[in-house]
Amino acid sequence: MDIRKFAAAAAVLTALICLDCGTCRAQDDLLKPDETFMFAERDSLQLFMDVYYPADGSEMTVDGVNKPTILYVFGGGFKAGRRDTPTARRWFRLLTDEGFTVAAIDYRLGLKDKEGMGSIKDVYDAIQVAVEDLFSATKYIIDNSVDVDIDPSSLVIAGSSAGAITVLQAEWELCNRTGTSVMLPAEFRYAGVMSFAGAIYSRSGRVHYTREPAPTLLFHGTADKIVTYRQIHFFNLAFQGSNVLARIMKGNGFNCSIYRYKDNSHEIAAAMYKTFPEQLAWLENNIIRKEKRTIDATVNDPSIEVFQVNDLKTLYSGRVKLE
Repeated sequence: MDIRKFAAAAAVLTALICLDCGTCRAQDDLLKPDETFMFAERDSLQLFMDVYYPADGSEMTVDGVNKPTILYVFGGGFKAGRRDTPTARRWFRLLTDEGFTVAAIDYRLGLKDKEGMGSIKDVYDAIQVAVEDLFSATKYIIDNSVDVDIDPSSLVIAGSSAGAITVLQAEWELCNRTGTSVMLPAEFRYAGVMSFAGAIYSRSGRVHYTREPAPTLLFHGTADKIVTYRQIHFFNLAFQGSNVLARIMKGNGFNCSIYRYKDNSHEIAAAMYKTFPEQLAWLENNIIRKEKRTIDATVNDPSIEVFQVNDLKTLYSGRVKLE
């Protein structure tokens, strides 16, 4: 399977999404981190975590329960991106104004020096590196919870695009105790997962969980061909997007909600600001109040600009099934 044309298209769209929007550039009061911590050093790179604490005067509890920390992983196709883009910080301000703490982390960009997206193995390795760095950041919080002033039992991992792949993959591996998840305590669980246009890359066929995953909230455009909304099959490899993951989770009775943005493409990965009311309701009900409130909604929102991308289905051979 030749994925280089696919990668080129993905890189172009990623660049569009990662560009600072005019609104964000016009702001001169972008939220700045309260603290920055170096949580790991890998491959001669220092990895940092910015922490944004709740805004002064914000309500930090719901029914007497502290609000969770959002542990954010940025997007960029595992080739680019950073933890502190203006678009992300605009979203962080919404969260901190509502009394949430946000921790935004670095991770190694496994495809940074690859032509296009490299080989299938390169893609898998890049995901694994990002997941390892997310687990390292998590372990740092566990080991230094007093210094960072974050409760590790109340971490909601959230990611956009490549970051969404990372958080979904991390929770899947943690539930199955595979890969680098073994660096975390056996009893550790994330409090929740928020994915903005994500998927899971399995090398053993259909995704399955040996223990129930954390409550999961999925946002995805139904026409997304960059990070597939449906799934890609290639022999025993499966890249399963939000539509399939929601089906698996709901079929097993897991706590999963999905917002399907009709005819939207990969721009949903950068629409965290637009979907904030849905996020807030889910955080308060499913995470803080621990209700098993599931939503499966198809949304038509003309205020979210649709990026025009080529139909990437034509780039795959007949051995690849794109649902």
